[in-house]
Amino acid sequence: MTRKLFWDDPYRSALDTVVASVDGETVRLAETIFYAFSGGQESDHGCIGGLPVLEARRQGHDIAYTLPAGHGLQGGMPVTVEIDWPRRYRLMRLHFAAELVLELVCARCPGIDRIGAHIGADKARIDFAWPQPLTPLLPDLHRQVSALIEADRPIISAFSDAANERRYWEVEGIARVACGGTHLRRTGEVGVLALKRRNVGKGKERVEILLADG
Repeated sequence: MTRKLFWDDPYRSALDTVVASVDGETVRLAETIFYAFSGGQESDHGCIGGLPVLEARRQGHDIAYTLPAGHGLQGGMPVTVEIDWPRRYRLMRLHFAAELVLELVCARCPGIDRIGAHIGADKARIDFAWPQPLTPLLPDLHRQVSALIEADRPIISAFSDAANERRYWEVEGIARVACGGTHLRRTGEVGVLALKRRNVGKGKERVEILLADG
């Protein structure tokens, strides 16, 4: 099982570790800070041993990384893992902003179903099954989310079930949510954001979250 240090310290951007196994272009590490796509959050970008990671994917409790052909790595070799930190931090900010929006929308619209989500470095989106436009709710949602951000509340992130790698985030008095992503330490780190509504089909509503600093 790959030890996932991005949960221990999601602010870490470099790690010296060893290669656990190699299968052609697929490499597994003893431990990693390189997040693989999960729960709608995109994979990190970066390098292993100075080589660009072409793909990162979850395989049970392991993470498999695809490197360029002829990478030359072997099991037991020491390597340095480096991630694109500015991109990771944007993902963390957008991820948590999307989580807050989701909680507030579900509270305001009983019975609404989340049918999709994606967290990218440019924006986040949440898709809902809902028969009417969410546009009238956006100004109040924005005020509520902004107030939680400005309050700069601490964010707890921990295991609910370590053996099965189940995690959660919590803002005391607001919500406790199952989530295995990388999370901020405080709500204030999100910064100023904008919300947009899009119609993506009959009975479907999309809320997009964008950071004001681009």
